[in-house]
Amino acid sequence: MNLLQHVQAIQRDLAAAAALGGDDVAEAGRRLGDAVEATLQLRLLDVLTEASLVLNGQLLAGHVEVRLAGREPELVFVDEAIAEEESPALGDDTSARITLRLPEQLKDAVETAADREGISTNAWIVRALKREADGGRRGGGRVRVGNRLQGFARG
Repeated sequence: MNLLQHVQAIQRDLAAAAALGGDDVAEAGRRLGDAVEATLQLRLLDVLTEASLVLNGQLLAGHVEVRLAGREPELVFVDEAIAEEESPALGDDTSARITLRLPEQLKDAVETAADREGISTNAWIVRALKREADGGRRGGGRVRVGNRLQGFARG
């Protein structure tokens, strides 16, 4: 995705608007456009990152990452196979049971989320707990920090 073409279009729009005010204002508009080039690129990258977060909230499996190749971002869908729930055998060392009391609304929300992903409520809870126990990490090179998404860049 070529962000530079969008930045240059914004710079042209700014210069055209400034040209309405005469030569001095046109020159100031051109200089201002040049000065904000790097900021514009970062803001457009922020928009792409927020869009990927919105998309991730709507996906049943997998996630969208914003990756940088040099200075150019690309949106990449990473398919995560939904792990099938395995029922541990009786007496198996990996089997542990707990009793969990939840507010009715939370229980309903968990069941709805599990149904949406096509897995059992137990499997959904185990995945959510594992994700949190692993420090909130989901997927390879990305970490959610508040409303921001931090990841990796290759170039």
